[in-house]
Amino acid sequence: MKRSDISLIALRRILRATELYGRDLARAAGLTPVQIRVLQAVSETGTSTPKEISSRLAVSQATVTTLVDRLVTKGLVERQRSHIDRRQTNVIIADAGREALEKAPDPLHDRYVEEFERLQDWEQAMIVAALERVAALLDAGKLESSPILDMGDFRK
Repeated sequence: MKRSDISLIALRRILRATELYGRDLARAAGLTPVQIRVLQAVSETGTSTPKEISSRLAVSQATVTTLVDRLVTKGLVERQRSHIDRRQTNVIIADAGREALEKAPDPLHDRYVEEFERLQDWEQAMIVAALERVAALLDAGKLESSPILDMGDFRK
């Protein structure tokens, strides 16, 4: 088998794993991977501003606003005016949001990060270089993206 075919098979396996995880997550918790990441970000800090969530997830504030809107509609987070600065809105996780996090399958993103960080420094550097090169080969090097393993639209 040609190396190009082997590399395409590996890419397809990565995409398929991400797709299957998204389906499992949707089935178990009714959420997308990026919605779970928003819930995790809010849960870890107790309260977050949309700007803090945006920075943490490396997505635009407009995207965060849409994500938070959907999570508010589902009753998983609440918006609350800051007591310090009335112009600022805080996002707070609701009890239903905590329950959704508990029901969600082990995040593929977290599993990847944990395993990647166990690798030696040289091996991490090789993987990053190879993945950046693959992105360039696909003319995807300049596409906006965040460090979240999700096949779906971030506006979901």
